[in-house]
Amino acid sequence: MFVPVKSKEGDRLMPTTPARARKWIKSGKATPYWSNGIFCVRLNVVPSGKHKQDICVGVDPGSKKEGFTVKSESHTYLNIQADAHNKVGKKVAKRRELRRSRRSRKCPNREHRTNRLSNKERIPAGTRARWDWKLRILNWLFKLYPVTQVCVEDIKARTKQYQTKWNQSFSPLEVGKQWFYTEIEKRWQLSTLSGHETKDIRDRLGLKKSKDKTAETFDAHCVDSWCLAYHVLGGDPIVDNTDIFCISPIPIQRRNLHREVPKKGGIRSRYGGTRFLGTRKNMLVKHVKHGLSVICGHMGKYLCLQPVEGGKRITRSAKVTDCKILTRLNFRYKQIVSKQLKVDQGELALQLILDI
Repeated sequence: MFVPVKSKEGDRLMPTTPARARKWIKSGKATPYWSNGIFCVRLNVVPSGKHKQDICVGVDPGSKKEGFTVKSESHTYLNIQADAHNKVGKKVAKRRELRRSRRSRKCPNREHRTNRLSNKERIPAGTRARWDWKLRILNWLFKLYPVTQVCVEDIKARTKQYQTKWNQSFSPLEVGKQWFYTEIEKRWQLSTLSGHETKDIRDRLGLKKSKDKTAETFDAHCVDSWCLAYHVLGGDPIVDNTDIFCISPIPIQRRNLHREVPKKGGIRSRYGGTRFLGTRKNMLVKHVKHGLSVICGHMGKYLCLQPVEGGKRITRSAKVTDCKILTRLNFRYKQIVSKQLKVDQGELALQLILDI
């Protein structure tokens, strides 16, 4: 995995190798820092050159998992497999149900009013969250690399003749996609490919895609995003980096006015919230005993900690004074070092060169 580089003024430069980054840090020419699990360096001296190559981000959308690849003509800098943001629609429906149920009880609630969003062009909350999650990832990558182009696999809603209800259910998908394309064109150069075109590129390069869409491997989703970036910039037809960086949105429990199910005696206490004991949930901290960990809750006057990559809680009795707050995480992450591709691409690459 290459190391993103920034100048003293904050300009994004071309990434470097880990070995060169270590030399810069030891000699004092650069200062290390982390950006949501990605190791980066900031130069303390004037760079020897500011020439930038074109860098493209390939985006492979999906219903459960999504693939992102940051690539130039020479190298593959980063492969990301992200979990899709697909639970907002159900939360919005549950919020409406709870709001309506409060109107029949003696508790704080607002008066019923007409729907101000009816007959207006808008994106549903669940659809907006799906596509905004992709845009957030692109903005994060733009802060690390000098991205110039974005290539997205274009998804098309399958319609049926004389099926009005079926066709209407896909309208949010098309609306969200067009909004996503419009936001990309404001920042970068956009290009799109259909699914069969991506498959043709994959077959021509001798790459295979896994049938298990939930597998945390390069050939599950990142192989398509790599082909999209390769189509735009070209370069070596052999994949030089199959490591993936898995990320997932943080499940935040917003503050609810009341619990869904009352306690004994009909008591409905408040539930949720992200701030407690002067800290907030999903903060990256360094504990004196457990090291790097994430705040996941609290038990009275103590904090609950869990590993950075997720999983079971490490402790429920961490003192606030024993934790050094480092930064706030935007998502959960973990790095997976992939094995080499099963397909031997050496002969295929030689054949491509001979054909050219």
